[in-house]
Amino acid sequence: MPHLPMSRQEMSQYGWETLDFLFISGDAYVDHPSFGCAIISRVLADAGYRVGIIAQPDVQDPRSLLQLGKPELAVLISSGVVDSMVNHYTAALRRRSTDAYSAGGKAGQRPDRAIITYSHMVRRQLGSVPLIIGGIEASLRRLAHYDYWSDTVRPGILEESQADLLVYGEGERSLLDAATYLARGVPHERLNALPGTAVLLRKEQLPRRTIAFLDQFSEPVNLTGKSPSELAGDCLPQDDQHVLLPSAEQVRVDLRACAIAARVQLEEQDPGQGRRLIQPHGDRFLIQNPPARPLDSDALDRVYSLPYTREAHPVYKTLGGVPALQEVRFSITAHRGCYGGCHFCAITQHMGRLIRARSDASILSEVDQLVKQPDFKGYIHDIGGPTANFHQPACARQRSGSVCRRRQCLFPEPCTQLEIDHKPYRDLLEKARKMPGVRRVFIRSGIRFDTLMADRDPSFFEQLCSHHVSGQLKVAPEHISDNVLYAMGKPGGAAFQSFSQRFTAMNEQLGLRQYLVPYLMSGHPGSTLEDAVMLAQYLKKTGRRPEQVQDFYPTPGTLSTVMYHTGLNPLTMQPIHVPDQQEKRLQRALLQPFLSGNRRSVLEALRLAGREDLIGSGPECLISEGMQRQKRRGHKSSSVVAKNPYPVKAEARPEDHKDQRHIDEGGKQNEHNHARKRTGGKAACQDRGHR
Repeated sequence: MPHLPMSRQEMSQYGWETLDFLFISGDAYVDHPSFGCAIISRVLADAGYRVGIIAQPDVQDPRSLLQLGKPELAVLISSGVVDSMVNHYTAALRRRSTDAYSAGGKAGQRPDRAIITYSHMVRRQLGSVPLIIGGIEASLRRLAHYDYWSDTVRPGILEESQADLLVYGEGERSLLDAATYLARGVPHERLNALPGTAVLLRKEQLPRRTIAFLDQFSEPVNLTGKSPSELAGDCLPQDDQHVLLPSAEQVRVDLRACAIAARVQLEEQDPGQGRRLIQPHGDRFLIQNPPARPLDSDALDRVYSLPYTREAHPVYKTLGGVPALQEVRFSITAHRGCYGGCHFCAITQHMGRLIRARSDASILSEVDQLVKQPDFKGYIHDIGGPTANFHQPACARQRSGSVCRRRQCLFPEPCTQLEIDHKPYRDLLEKARKMPGVRRVFIRSGIRFDTLMADRDPSFFEQLCSHHVSGQLKVAPEHISDNVLYAMGKPGGAAFQSFSQRFTAMNEQLGLRQYLVPYLMSGHPGSTLEDAVMLAQYLKKTGRRPEQVQDFYPTPGTLSTVMYHTGLNPLTMQPIHVPDQQEKRLQRALLQPFLSGNRRSVLEALRLAGREDLIGSGPECLISEGMQRQKRRGHKSSSVVAKNPYPVKAEARPEDHKDQRHIDEGGKQNEHNHARKRTGGKAACQDRGHR
């Protein structure tokens, strides 16, 4: 079956004069099940709807939205696979020079804040047609949220985009429900209670039970005088179906309100028992309905069996194709969801913690499709998901379709109800690699090593090393300091060290030369210079020289981003140290002291941390003392700071750190001090016109 239409001529090939749904995407159109636009469009087409796609419309020519005509039912908008601001800017707020989701990798094919821009174009050109937004950018901005690029708290994206309905999460079920009602002639204003959606409405437009709940509370949420332990509990107005959040206006000025709203949003991310969240936005109310029930195995099998061409649209052939396709061309999604709970990751807020897997038969059928492709060389790059070895529900509660409200599966310790069994995933991989035409099956989507180590059956570990590593296995310890790992929601540093030793021993036993490539993160909230020095010493001791280090990137929808903005751990409401831009630069440099461009920063960091013993030629030293000699000759180094402005004493838990920001009794932020902490970030942002 050909691609879905992107032009009137292609519509005529389908025999269509009009569309039911027009999908506007910030990505180039790739008809592959790793791309949300392709999945949603194919699911709607499979249900009998006529769907056309406008990919990366010309924002300088709003009439570009008219090329397929006005749809009968609704316009759908997504910024693409990646948030448009993350797509455009690095963690240091530098503009990226390439875009893997655009033809030829060319940057600049979509606007900043693409959903807002596209939505305004639709309103100007297509009038009052129902407008539905979704995808990662909409999903993670559905409530008032901190925005790193403008260094402000912005309202829910429904307010700024003027859209009618927001679909969050995986989307298929919610969108099909909305399509059914729209096709029956139900006005979009009445679609106010669909699971997996959010709406922004006046009070009289809300469901009657929600109106009755709101009638009990005429005053804003009051947090004054409450202790951290009270704020970390059930401190908001609520009943068995609703929770009233602090208003968008409160979240904008009150750091504690911002942290609490984020934590409650995470707690209610449960399709089994989640409640409706209500956040006042001026004279309207933003309603986040409970998450939609996830697709079960049969439904997932159906989604991934649809007639994808697995190719970019032919219009991109002369433009160099779409680079992102090459990364997933021979990869297979085996399951959705992740119960890892890393605080810097948004998967929980988007896809949720419930694991739902496709059947082996469905996955092996897709393997057979790959084998038949003319450019397949026998190598399947990945069979996995957000975390490859999370292939089964975590426990009996997950199998029933629900998750614990406040208990995390793996943090701070693995839950006693956690069921660790790699056998189903191990058997699937074995079946796949034995299929005709398949030479190797690799795992690229990441292994959660603490879960792997906790499995009493060592057979998957042996099979992993024997068959599914292509010389290097990428893992994500992120750090080695227990202090930082606690703030990240990750297992302690001993877990990675134990795994590393076992991995080395297993490969020696198998006679293989394979290595670990650890992903590391610098500058995360809770990380001090002393923590960064500890990680640098570990890398030196183990002979690792990381080629890349990810500086912490505060993106919407994560607890870590809330920590960065508020200086509070939302789970405990205790202060947490937040490195400013200068300290983040020093922490990052410490992890790569071998780079000549980092020399001055490394020396400065070690002096500030009081670790000049690590400067010199000794076996434990991180950097030579060349600049020390210059100083003795009378040369003054501009990198030397007389007084250390950063805390360096590591404590047992990150919330024990005294944060540098001030919070008064009402939770208001000291703006002068806040501006001082963020000087580097604000200047960079203003230079690029994105304040």
